[in-house]
Amino acid sequence: MLILRAYYDPALHNGMSRADVMNRIPAIFARLNPAGETLPPRRAVRTPRPWIEAIQTALGPGASPITRRAAATEALSIASAMGWEDNRRGFTHYAMGRILQSTDPEAARAQFIQADTYFARTPNTDLHRAYVASQLAAYALTENNPETAIRLTGGSIELAARHENAALLSTLLMLRAEAFDLAGRVSAGAEVRLDSLGWARYGFGSDWSVRAKLREIASLNPLNRARGSL
Repeated sequence: MLILRAYYDPALHNGMSRADVMNRIPAIFARLNPAGETLPPRRAVRTPRPWIEAIQTALGPGASPITRRAAATEALSIASAMGWEDNRRGFTHYAMGRILQSTDPEAARAQFIQADTYFARTPNTDLHRAYVASQLAAYALTENNPETAIRLTGGSIELAARHENAALLSTLLMLRAEAFDLAGRVSAGAEVRLDSLGWARYGFGSDWSVRAKLREIASLNPLNRARGSL
């Protein structure tokens, strides 16, 4: 959201050169986010291009499942060889978890837990951990463990709202609603699900995308599977 505010700032306009924008952008960020002026820089060691390309292949469009998994494996090898202990190592495990979800859910969960371990060691990765929490909450739902799902989502919802991350926030709210239903707190679930819809329309766009997300998350709830309602 900060990037969007800077992009639409009156100090910038169409037709400006790259140099003109570079000259103005520091003052724009200082005005929009004054707290950032007091933070010392934290420069990580250089990220090698092969790791970037491997991550892009693993998560980007057009690659086959086999190619994606090979790229994620390569990214993990590079991260390990570089000795990274920061958010890049965490994100590499997160990417591998996403790749493995459909074929090996338990291996994917191990990767998400690894990702959270590395994110926890790195400052300013609370939002990264919220993404992991949404994945782990989904596992808790499928295992009929609503209290764990409620705990995981509860710690991340306010964070997603503060970062104005509508897609993540709506996903967490939907997961929390299903967890309340599973715990027998149906009225609380209905209220939270209603709250999720406004954010979902902003985060996912079309109504059909929102409905698809609701169905996807509802399918995790063992009660819905037992009723044959999905």
